[in-house]
Formats: sequence, structure tokens, C-alpha cells
Amino acid sequence: MGTAAERERAPEERGAGGVAHEDVAHEGVRDAASHEGLRAGGSAGYGAGLEVGNGSPSPSPLPPAHPPTSTTTSASTPASTPASTSDSAHTPGSTPGAGGRAGNAFVPTRGADSVAGSAGAADTGVRPFVAVSPDAVLIRRTLDEIEPVADKVTSYFYALLFVNHPDLRALFPAAMDVQRDRLFKALLTSVKNVDDTDYLTEYLSHLGRGHRKYGTLPEHYPAVGECLLSALARYASGTWNPETEAAWVRAYTTISQIMIDAAAEDEAVAPAWWQAEVVSHELRTPDIAVVTVRPDQPYPFLAGQYASVETPWWPRIWRHYSFAAAPRSDGLLSFHVKAVPAGWVSNAMVHRARPGDVVRLGPPSGSMTVDHTTDNGLLCLGGGTGIAPIKALVEDVAERGHRRPMEVFYGARSGHDLYDLDTMLRLEQSHPWLSVRPVVATGRPDGPANSLSGQLPDAVRQYGPWREYDAYLSGPPGMMRNGVDALVGVGIPSDRIRHDSVDELVAAGD
Repeated sequence: MGTAAERERAPEERGAGGVAHEDVAHEGVRDAASHEGLRAGGSAGYGAGLEVGNGSPSPSPLPPAHPPTSTTTSASTPASTPASTSDSAHTPGSTPGAGGRAGNAFVPTRGADSVAGSAGAADTGVRPFVAVSPDAVLIRRTLDEIEPVADKVTSYFYALLFVNHPDLRALFPAAMDVQRDRLFKALLTSVKNVDDTDYLTEYLSHLGRGHRKYGTLPEHYPAVGECLLSALARYASGTWNPETEAAWVRAYTTISQIMIDAAAEDEAVAPAWWQAEVVSHELRTPDIAVVTVRPDQPYPFLAGQYASVETPWWPRIWRHYSFAAAPRSDGLLSFHVKAVPAGWVSNAMVHRARPGDVVRLGPPSGSMTVDHTTDNGLLCLGGGTGIAPIKALVEDVAERGHRRPMEVFYGARSGHDLYDLDTMLRLEQSHPWLSVRPVVATGRPDGPANSLSGQLPDAVRQYGPWREYDAYLSGPPGMMRNGVDALVGVGIPSDRIRHDSVDELVAAGD
């Protein structure tokens, strides 16, 4: 999973099986239950290990989740609060029983807040030190135990969810290869950071807002919690006990309430999705298209952000694409889309979409945006279709009229792959503060005198100094990893290096 412009590649390569592995979670789960060796990543794995009535904890009925809490309350109760002061997660007098459910577990508390985090933090890689609570210690022991069998835990979790709550199956795409991993990873990422209240609130608020497009409701959260604990109890038998279960209950209660509140707050100001008509479709290379759409209502976003896109040909399957232009007065939005092997959404957008077709857009996300309060220069690395958000940032700076140096390194495998070079060079001619350097890995680049050959991070090291610059990266995962290392190596502090957080994007389930 890379940046928004190219992040479809990795997950959809895992899903190369296509629709050949459709839903077996409900009708076929009992027949497939004993086959725990079902292949990792395949949606047939929903039923792996589910043996109903064979020692598995049986989820008990739960009361409905609380509605959104007041927006005037303080920050959510830290998970480090001792169990004796966290009774809001249970009914009075209830205690977790060995192998069973904590009474009235997973009812989000009235004391949780509705603080909505930003659209998504850039990944600086540094967060303040957070003390480890007793609950976090217990949770991490569980995570350590299930790590070797994570795929079985995930499969069992979904099997329980779809058998015990078949109405929830409609919220998921028919082909679950990608979504299967994302939701479970989001849950584990959340509990892993249970002590970091600020990070957890920002991370989960983003998820809560994004999950609106799937039709997620407050009453769905207890069902997910039931099945999560049942899966953990089965596969973490070495560390699972009443104390551990109570810690997970408290953590999940906090997690679900933050998401519920963020979704309710967002509902008051924005739709769950936008309908957008394709107004132009330009094929730049055999596998790259520039697609421009017109939303059915105003779509507020910032240059450098991205949107999740759903096509009419693959319902409930969403993929991220960065905006390829700054906000326009006519309200049109443009995306650069590369068709990747087995990429359902990308291939539909490149090879099937035509003017007049209607797609759906999720809310804007990401904070790879320009800080207009400083005079720092901007150093931008765009690889492949990762040039799309970089182009948007250039337009954003130009519209502000603030003359600050901006250096763009545009990388590709070959000169042929520099599909948007002419556009970038025209921008360079119009703005004396902008410099564009094409960089190709093989052969000679077709471009100006400052064109370079080699790898993008290596090219950046040849120039500088960059100590007075803010850096932006967008492109394939490998380029981003190497790019961050190169930028730190030439003296740019990590807190001034911006790119979409890989963890955030994977967990968002988009």
C-alpha cells in the first residue's frame, strides 16, 4: 500500500483470484468449518476454523450501542483507567466470566467524546512517549500470541460475524480479499495504541467518518465486538483469561464510541458519499487515464488530499485516488488512474469508464497539504501517477500568489512513463519559482537540460541543500520508503516530511 495515487497495486494483486472466491461465509461455512488450512488472503477463508458448539465461546446477546455522545464532553476516558473506575463498560455488578462475555460488554460509554481528528495525519513516524497501562500490557500479550496465526484469527472472526449476524454481510463487497484484512487490521491497530489518546482519537475519528459510506450504524459495533473477542478467545488461549477479556472490553468500548461520535458529527455537515458524473476520460498511455468528474453537490477538499472511489461495476469496492488538481471554480475533480494487474476499480476506471458514467466518492482524506504559514521551500518527489497530488500542490502554491521555491522531481521507469511531463513543464514556464526535473530509471529522459537518469531518491541527493525545505512524497511504496531515507539523510527533519500514512490508508478500509 503506497500513496493515494498508486495504492491500488498491492491489495489488488493479493485479490487476483477475482470473483472466483465469492461469499462462502454463510451458506458454506459449516461444511468448510474443519478446514483451517484454507489459503491465506482468499475470501474462502471466511470459514476457517469455525466449529460451532465445539468449545468456541458463544456470543451472548448485547444491548444496543449508545447513540452519539455530547460534543461538549472532555476527551475520551484513557484506557489506562483502572478497571474499578471503568464500570461504564458493564452493567452494575457484572463481571467477566471465564471463557464467556463480560456482562453488557461493548456498550459505548456516555463519557466518551466526539472529538473528530483531522482528515488524516501525514506520516512523520514520531509520536510522543506514552506510558503503558496494565490494560495495554494484557492486550499486547494477546496480540503477540495471535501473530503467528493472524490469518486464521481473521477468517474465524469473519465466519462468526456473517453466521451470527447475516444482515451485516450486505455491508461488505462480494470479493473480500482486500476488505477482509483491512477491518481486522484496523481493530488491532486501534487496541495496540489504546494508551495514546490523541493518536487514537484522530485515527478512529477518520475511520468513523470513512465508514459512513459503507452504511455502518452504531448498532453494528457490538456485533463486531462479540466476534472479535470470540476469535481472540479461541486462538489466544494461552493468555486469555477474565482479566484479559475485561481489558479488551474496555478498549473496544472506547474505540467504538469514538467512531460512532465522529460519524454522527460528520453526518451533520456532509453526506456519506457524493455521486459524480464522468465528464472527460483521457487515455495518456495504454494503462493510465486522466478521469475528470463533476460531483452532484459541492465537494470541499484541499490540494494534496485523496478520495475513495466506487464504480458502478464493482459495488462496495472502494479505492483511493489523489486529486490531480487544486480546487477549481467549476467544481470539477480530476484523478490520474493506472490500471494494475487484477485491479478491479483501476481497470474499470481506465478501460471501462466513459463520459456519462456515474461513480461514487467518499469524503476527502489525508493531510499531505501545504503549510501556507511558513516561507519554507517545497521539495516534492512524485513517482508514476504519484505526480498527481504534486501537480495539485503546485497549483495551490500558485493560486496563493506566495513566491516560494518549489523543486519537483518527477520519477518514472522510462521516458514513456512520464505521461504528465508536458503539463509540469508548462507550469514551470509559467512560474519562475518552480523547477521540474524528470528522473527515469532506465534510458534517457525526454525533457529539459536538467533531466536525470537513475533512481528518484538518488537524484535528490545530487541537489540541495534542503534544510530549509518541507518535503512531500507520493508514489509506489518502495519509492516512498527509499525517499524518506534519502530526505532524512540530506538533513530534512522527519516532522517536515509529508506523505500519506500507510497504516492509516490500510486501516481505513477504503
